[in-house]
Amino acid sequence: MNKKRPVILGYDVVSPLGVEMDDQWERASRGESGIGVLTRFPLTEGFPVKIAGQVAEINLKEYPFLASRDMALWTSPIFRYALLVVRRALEKSGIEITKALAPRVAITFSSAVGGLDAVIRADRLWVADGKLPHPFTNANSCINMVGGKVSIMTGATGPITSTITACATGSTSLTVGAMFLELGMADVAICGAVDFPLVETILGGFATMNGAYKPKEGQAEGPPEKASRPFSVNRRGFVVSEGAGCIILARREFAEAHGLSPKIEMKGWAMTSDAHHFVAPNLGTVTRCIAESIAHAGLQPEDMDAVNAHGTSTRIGDRVEGDALGDVFGGRIPPVSANKSQVGHAMGASSAVELILAMEGMVRETLLPTINYKPDPEIALDCVSEGARSLAQEFVLKNAFGFGGCNACIVLRRLG
Repeated sequence: MNKKRPVILGYDVVSPLGVEMDDQWERASRGESGIGVLTRFPLTEGFPVKIAGQVAEINLKEYPFLASRDMALWTSPIFRYALLVVRRALEKSGIEITKALAPRVAITFSSAVGGLDAVIRADRLWVADGKLPHPFTNANSCINMVGGKVSIMTGATGPITSTITACATGSTSLTVGAMFLELGMADVAICGAVDFPLVETILGGFATMNGAYKPKEGQAEGPPEKASRPFSVNRRGFVVSEGAGCIILARREFAEAHGLSPKIEMKGWAMTSDAHHFVAPNLGTVTRCIAESIAHAGLQPEDMDAVNAHGTSTRIGDRVEGDALGDVFGGRIPPVSANKSQVGHAMGASSAVELILAMEGMVRETLLPTINYKPDPEIALDCVSEGARSLAQEFVLKNAFGFGGCNACIVLRRLG
C-alpha cells in the first residue's frame, strides 16, 4: 500500500450558514441552523415545499472578478459560487498556478444538478413569448462547464473530468482527484462540488418522490430550523439547500518541495455501487464501502475517532446508514455528526461542504452537533446532540451515498 497519501492544502465553502468560513464555523459550533423560509421564488398556493437552506448573495464589490461583463453571461448561480470557493481555496493553499505548474494541476470540481435553472428559464420564455434561448443557455446547463470555467479562471491544464454521483459528487470528486495524483497524472487537484437546486420544478420533483421534508399530516409546519432531523425518530425527509465547497489536494512530495505544511491527509477511500434501487440504499454495499475505505487507509474500525454522516433525514436512508455503521463497528460506533441537520441537503455539493466542516473540526478539535435530534430506538448512535463537543480526532470517516446507488467513503487523518 502506498503510504504517501495525498494531502489537503486548502479549502473553502459557502453554505446556508454563510459565505465566510469563520462565520459558518461559529454558527455551526453554536448549534445554529441555516434553514429558513423559501424565498428564491414566489410560493404559489399548494406548492409542497416551503422551506430551504439558502446561501446569501455575494457582495460583488468584494470580489470584482465575479462582476465582469463575461460573468453576466453565466446566469446560473453555480458558476459564481464555484469560482468564489475555488479562488479562495487556492489562496489559502499557498500555491500559485504558474505556466510551469499548470499542466500538473487536475480539475475534478463538479456538480450533480448543474445549471438546469438556465434551461428551465429559457423554456418558460419560449412557451410564454416564443423567445429563442440566450446563446449561453446550453453552456450554462452543461455540468462539465463548471470545471471548464475553473480551468479558464485558474489556468490549470492538467486532467479534467466531472464526477457526477448525485449526492456523493463532492466525495467522488476528491477520490478521483486522489487517483489522478497517485497515478502520477498530476501534482495538484482542484476538487469539490457546487449545487443551487432551489428551482420550482426541481423542488416539486423532490416533493412528489417523497424525498423533501413535509410535516406529518394534520400537523402544523413548525419552525424551519427544526425540520432537518437526521437519525431522529421523527425525521420527515431532507431539506433541500444550496452550497459549494472546494478542496485543494496535492501529492505529499509536492507539498514538501514547496515548503507547505498541510494539516489533513486523505488517508483512505472507497466507492461501491448498490445495483439495487434508484433511490433506496442497499445495506450490503453501503457497509462494504465503509469497511473498504477504512481498510484502504490501512486502519481498523476501532481507529476511527468520529464519523461525519451522510444523514439525510429520510426514513430508509438513515436506517441503512445506522445499520451499516453497526455492522462495521459493532457495539463501538464512534460519535456521529450529521451536518445536514444544520445546512440541509445541498445535493452534489453536500459531501464537499460536510468534508470541509469535518476537516475544520479536526483542526479545531471540535465535533459539530447533530441538532433537532430525538433518539430513534432502532438506530443506536451517539449523535453529539448535546452541542459541539471538544474532541481530538486523528481519524475521521466521511460517508456519502447518492441516488442510483453511488457510495463514496473517505477517511481523513490529521497530521502533526
